[in-house]
Amino acid sequence: MISFVGAGPGDPELITIKGRNRLAEADTVIWASSLVPQELLSHCGAKAAIIDSAGMTLEDVLEVYAISNGKQVVRLHSGDPSVYGAIQEQIDYCIENQINFEIVPGVTSVAAAAAILQREFTIPALSQSVVFTRLAGKTKSSMPERESVSAFARIGGTLGIFLSGARPEELQNELLCEGTAFNDSTPAAIIIRATWSDEKVIRTTIGSLAKEMAASGANRTVLVIVGEVLTGPTQRSHLYSPNYAHRFRKRSLPGTTSGRPAKQVP
Repeated sequence: MISFVGAGPGDPELITIKGRNRLAEADTVIWASSLVPQELLSHCGAKAAIIDSAGMTLEDVLEVYAISNGKQVVRLHSGDPSVYGAIQEQIDYCIENQINFEIVPGVTSVAAAAAILQREFTIPALSQSVVFTRLAGKTKSSMPERESVSAFARIGGTLGIFLSGARPEELQNELLCEGTAFNDSTPAAIIIRATWSDEKVIRTTIGSLAKEMAASGANRTVLVIVGEVLTGPTQRSHLYSPNYAHRFRKRSLPGTTSGRPAKQVP
């Protein structure tokens, strides 16, 4: 069995219980030392073979799968495996070669960023959409043209921008492109190694984003969050409003704010 396990953003306590259990049961653990803190390996069993994939190719990793011979193998990915985890080619290999596999979700760095910044990313009237994206960079051929940072900047909402720490000027320029929904004063946050022991958080604006990113000296494990949700007053959600009804609750009586549970229809 191959288990693709999300390690979470960095803090060893933010791996899921299922992910922790898979590490404890594994005969072999493949992890990337460049992306996952070594502290996560404290969940591994004493006899597990630990393989660092930082210098490996896909073919090297697949060779480990091929010779696993019924052993429990964990491929430990940073964050959630489904977000920039490059797991689809591994999944395709397992299907083609009839190798049992599973995917264990993980906490994304965007979710961790919301907790660090103590802000909701889908605040009514400010943003109801969260986009995970990145600059094209060296892998431009992988990026559909319609999905550029500038394309999403023209829509607005909340952006979680991955894998772009080495190109601060390019990122700022795309966010402030012609027709953008943002401006120089739009709030932004730079989170470096979110939830790691040496985490660093820089609150800024898009207008100062490039300068702050460059000054930080960080170009890897950098997440940038952009959007009006990061600061200022917010509008109350309808969900728990006394004037709002849904399947499980009636509107409150006039002049009251107490909830009125609705009768459930079988």
